[in-house]
Amino acid sequence: MEKEFLTPKECGLATVNVGVVKSQLSVWKMILLGILAGIFIAFGGFASQMISHSIDSAGVAKFAGAAVFPVGLMLVVMAGAELFTGNNLMTIALFERKIRFSKLLKNWFFVYVSNLVGSVLLALTIYGTGLLNTSGGKLGAVAINAALQKVQIGFGPAFLRGILCNILVVLAVWLAYSANDIIGKIGAIWFPIMLFVLSGFEHSIANMYYIPLGIFAKGQYGAKAAEVFNISSDKLASLNWGTMWTGNLIAVTLGNIVGGSLIIAGIYWLTYVKEPKIKQ
Repeated sequence: MEKEFLTPKECGLATVNVGVVKSQLSVWKMILLGILAGIFIAFGGFASQMISHSIDSAGVAKFAGAAVFPVGLMLVVMAGAELFTGNNLMTIALFERKIRFSKLLKNWFFVYVSNLVGSVLLALTIYGTGLLNTSGGKLGAVAINAALQKVQIGFGPAFLRGILCNILVVLAVWLAYSANDIIGKIGAIWFPIMLFVLSGFEHSIANMYYIPLGIFAKGQYGAKAAEVFNISSDKLASLNWGTMWTGNLIAVTLGNIVGGSLIIAGIYWLTYVKEPKIKQ
């Protein structure tokens, strides 16, 4: 009878093998699968705002959004795509000297850029569908307000929220690797991802969707955002492509790297994968 899940040590060794495979992907595969991953995560982001935007209770709205967002990572892991934050686990293969640092950086670079392309493409498509008109344009106002809040977090808090976020994201990926059936993988992904969204932590690739969507929505739904959330014209002007990076993505990306590739990957490599030296 097949085991239902892998032990932490077995999962660590499987993660090493996954890292080796990812390091050997051709550039065009990284790009195509990276674009898909950006789209998949953005699907979860759109559904999260759609279900939560008309709920009056802040806590219930937060949980409702958190409950549907994990579908994005489910699609990435089980359907197959390349996600920068999940690929932070590749450092386990690097620590084991199974891949070169240059291969790691190559994967991260092309996947990160491709995730950005996919996320922005879906944001532009969602804007073009007219679905932001939902609830008399309130969904568009929510998209603007969410984006504005993200670019105003501040470097330190955004960095720390990025660390906490990717601790949970790579744990979701780790648990999904350990599960041997589809239901197990769904449960393994849902709980940690739901937790990070509910907690308000920051995910760089999700923000590549949320912030551009708010930027695209400004012209058409800015007045509605001002009405619903009392957003001034000066604040609205502070939401732009420059502040997307300086106000959020740079800090969050660095935090994601620390949380995923150093804290979790480093500790699990040391405890479960690295072979202890035998004293003579």
